[in-house]
Amino acid sequence: MYKHQIFADTHTHTLASTHAYSTLTENVRYAAQIGLKVLAVTDHGPKNKDAPHEWYFRNLKTSVPEVLEGVRVLRGVEANIMDYEGTLDLDDKMLKELEWVVVSYHHCNCTAGTLEQHTNAYLNLAKNPWVDVIGHSGSPDYIYDYETCIKAFREFGKLVEINQHSFHVRKANIKNCAEIAKLCKKHQVPVVVNSDAHFYTQIGDFPDALAMLEEISFPPELVLNSNFDRFAEYLKMRKGIVLK
Repeated sequence: MYKHQIFADTHTHTLASTHAYSTLTENVRYAAQIGLKVLAVTDHGPKNKDAPHEWYFRNLKTSVPEVLEGVRVLRGVEANIMDYEGTLDLDDKMLKELEWVVVSYHHCNCTAGTLEQHTNAYLNLAKNPWVDVIGHSGSPDYIYDYETCIKAFREFGKLVEINQHSFHVRKANIKNCAEIAKLCKKHQVPVVVNSDAHFYTQIGDFPDALAMLEEISFPPELVLNSNFDRFAEYLKMRKGIVLK
């Protein structure tokens, strides 16, 4: 239903995150080869153990062109959620300068707490004006009040990620990912289907994520990166970015 419509992969890593294996140039060239129009580079925020220094993020927009190989490159980050208040590992000034901000919990940055604590963090992140995407949030370790938070994500214009990588490295998440997707469908919250690629051949490849969405009859119009006009409107409204 969605496979041939998705034109943007908005969560990918380069070897700047040293547990990934491809350069930015390799990623972009492959994205162009398979027909993607938009690629977000979202290396891990600086508090991850093998993440680039914060200078990497400060330098992204001045060093990496907007368009490479005909692909619009969104210069961004997968910021780490550091606590139960929704604190991120880049400050607001730097987040404001980036074009795309995914936020995620990782065990190396924050010990899992209670449902109430995680819910509090996600509610605060919903209100954070620089956050665009709630990344791979189906972990049973970081479970939160899905209904309450997904309503808040809708209120504050956040996108919820359906993460292909989770189907291979975070299999305990899959049941919760489906539940989150069902609630996004119920409350009309847009999602982005992302590869979370750590090697260039993973870019634009989302078979398990798309199969899950089809299984629950998820509305195609809510998959934001499957419709150029809706995605462009979102970017213009939130970031002032004009897609051509």
